[in-house]
Amino acid sequence: MPDGEFRATWPVLGTWTILDEGEVTGQHVVYTQPGVIEHYLETGTFPDGAVLIKELLEAEADEYSTGTAAYATDVTGWFVMVKDKQARFDGNDLWGLGWGWAYFDVDDRQTTTTSDYRFECKTCHVPAKQTDWIFIEGYPVLHTD
Repeated sequence: MPDGEFRATWPVLGTWTILDEGEVTGQHVVYTQPGVIEHYLETGTFPDGAVLIKELLEAEADEYSTGTAAYATDVTGWFVMVKDKQARFDGNDLWGLGWGWAYFDVDDRQTTTTSDYRFECKTCHVPAKQTDWIFIEGYPVLHTD
């Protein structure tokens, strides 16, 4: 898991607000390395080796002069995906479908808790199968219109 400097040096692809029965319960901020966005805009694909980090944060909502607003608070973990166009890790349960998949808990940044992407990651990404398993609709910087 990269150190926290990615927040200051990597571009943000987008932010997701998580709701539970209409209440804001979290925010997910997705980062990638410099150059990945430009490559995607030129080719419509993520370059080999591209890293996407989805930082999971708790969130709170409050009333402000502009209305009710939610804001992120404590980090709870990170989902990390690494583009693998060459299928380098065939047979490894963390690599498949053109990506490496892992989750890192806030209490241990060094060891993934993921053991098999097919059951722990892929199931959530099935709706994004047609867009290389990535929910690109949530990333405005990947759209030129």
